[in-house]
Amino acid sequence: MRGNAVALPARGPRDVQQMVQEQYTTTTEGTHIERPENQCIYKIGIYGWRKRCLYLFVLLLLIILLVNFALTIWILKVMWFSPIGMGHLHVTEDGLRLEGESEFLLPLYAKEIHSRVDSSLLLQSTQNVTVNARNSEGEVTGRLKVGPKMVEVQSQQFQINSKDDKPLFTVDENEVVIGTDRLRVTGPEGALFEHSVETPLLSADPFQELSLLVASHRL
Repeated sequence: MRGNAVALPARGPRDVQQMVQEQYTTTTEGTHIERPENQCIYKIGIYGWRKRCLYLFVLLLLIILLVNFALTIWILKVMWFSPIGMGHLHVTEDGLRLEGESEFLLPLYAKEIHSRVDSSLLLQSTQNVTVNARNSEGEVTGRLKVGPKMVEVQSQQFQINSKDDKPLFTVDENEVVIGTDRLRVTGPEGALFEHSVETPLLSADPFQELSLLVASHRL
């Protein structure tokens, strides 16, 4: 007995695999096949309360930044900062220029101190004003101390000069030299010398009497 041949259409590998899966499912109708459930999708980023905390933290940093900026502007304005200095203290090519009254709580070291052209230099203290001169080893070689009752000078030699640098008065440990052309004593009791005096000329004021007393005797 001959059967009629039936021509089947050509199938690819994918179709064959699908056919085998259908036949396997049909022949095993009593079995339970677990199908994979939908997989969870994880979102990338920050959400929920973490996101709100992050925004709050950024807002706090922004507020702190604005407060610091405002405080910096206020300090610059109060301290009078400027491109040439701070307040009455100006930085120039020759050094520092200080205008107005200033108070120094610690020692001040400077090479030169000058006053303004139209004003004098004033040093004021509630106790005394002391100016020290030191050598390279830090030892005091000269001192000028202006107190409330006395002016004290400590030095090897004290000298006063005129405008043309001529010595007028010189004092050291051995002698006192008066370099003026005329020494005038205006005291009511004159001048008292305990030792010898040498002078080329001794005269009184015009129309005044010249008296010399030696050992309580008038000459």
